[in-house]
Parts: sequence; C-alpha cells; structure tokens
Amino acid sequence: MPFQKVQPERLATAVVRQIELLILRGILRPGERLPAERELADKLGVSRPSLREAVAELQERGLLVSRPGAGIYVAEVLGAAFSDALIRLFATHDEALFDYIAFRRDLEGLAAERAARLGSDTDLQVVDAIFAKMAAANGKRNPADEARLDAEFHLAIIEASHNVVMLHMMRAMFDLLREGVFYNRQIMFRQRTTRAMLLDQHRAINDALQARDGPGARAAVERHLTYVEGALSDHLRSEKNESIALLRLQHELGKD
Repeated sequence: MPFQKVQPERLATAVVRQIELLILRGILRPGERLPAERELADKLGVSRPSLREAVAELQERGLLVSRPGAGIYVAEVLGAAFSDALIRLFATHDEALFDYIAFRRDLEGLAAERAARLGSDTDLQVVDAIFAKMAAANGKRNPADEARLDAEFHLAIIEASHNVVMLHMMRAMFDLLREGVFYNRQIMFRQRTTRAMLLDQHRAINDALQARDGPGARAAVERHLTYVEGALSDHLRSEKNESIALLRLQHELGKD
C-alpha cells in the first residue's frame, strides 16, 4: 500500500512557508521591514530559535536580507527582473516607451477583466478608496500626488486580479516607471484638461469594476492607455518641434 507515516512538521518549516506565501501573494513587498524578532515570534506563535532558523533559511533562498542595525527586510527581488544594461536601453529609446504602453494595455486590460470577475468585495473597496484619493488630489492640483496615486490605482487592480505572476511582473514594470525609466508620470498631470480627462478615465475604470462588468473594465483600461500613448506621442513631438524652433531662432538672431 502506498502510505507512509505522517511526519510532524518543524515549526521553522511552517514559518518559512507562511512568509513565502506572503511574499508570493504580494502582501509582503520588496524592501518592507519585518517586525522585530520578539514581536514576530509572538505573532507567529513560535519560539525565537524557531523563527531564527526560518529567517536563516529564507535568507539563504534570497527572499529576506539582514541589514546590520536595521533589521530583516524582504529582498528587492523585483530589481533582478531587468539587467542594468537593458534598463539603460529602455531609458534612451522611445521605441521602448511605446512598447511598454502596449504591454500595459494588454496585461492591464486582462487584469481588470479578471478583477471584475475574481476580485473580492474588499479588493474592489481598495480600488474605490484609491480612486477617491485621486479625485481629492485632482482638486488640490498636485501633479506628484496624482502621479503616485495613478500607479497605486493600477497596481490595486492587478492585485485584485489574483494572478501572482502578473502581479510581480507588473510591479517590476511600475518600479521602472516610478524611477522615470520610461517617462516622467507628472508630465501627464500638468495640464488642466489632461488631468480632468485622466480622472474621468479612471472613474470609468472604477465604475466598471464596482459593477463587476469585466468587458467594460477591460475596454476602459484600453481606452485610457491608448489616450496615454497619444498624449506622450504628442509631448515627444512637441519637444522635438521646440528644439528645431530654437535652432531657427538662434540662426535668425545670428544674422544680426
């Protein structure tokens, strides 16, 4: 008979598995500090030696890192998604910008459709709460706040889709966006008309999600990112035209 005696599980193994799942599901995020040893051991209901054993194993796996005098942190595992050389290429070629937007349009459209179908009521409450903050920031006219909340809104939808591969992939992409690798998000929030349109587009996405209208949510995301693509294309064209105009002006002034 193919049966074996059940072996009791080591407490350290149970701790490892729990922390692994929290990282996998995106609940513990890269760079996040774990509670102090005594507090974490109490939360987990294990002894400090068992916790130390689990932490050591997770450090060996590259999921946790120790910073002397600062504590234990979730490793910056997303940074390894792209090499430094590739990131530099992304930052210096417009082709990468528009491929990035096309990639987001496809993946986020799918994520929104999944979120409408698979997201819990609490997931959708998170999305709605972030949208409310976006609306408030729009009234204050702070481009930096709106740009930050824009990223949080889209990531909340991806989290609500409950696909861990998509979640970690898109977090890596948004980290590059946050660092200005693809474009400065604040560009999109500087003009009053553009800011109003962006808020309306996010409202349409949120409304479809709250109604659990999957196809509607996907279409709203696709319309939004198509608009972003056009606005950034216009911005790049305007910058190029301005550089040419400056050369003409310099040439004209030089005739004197």
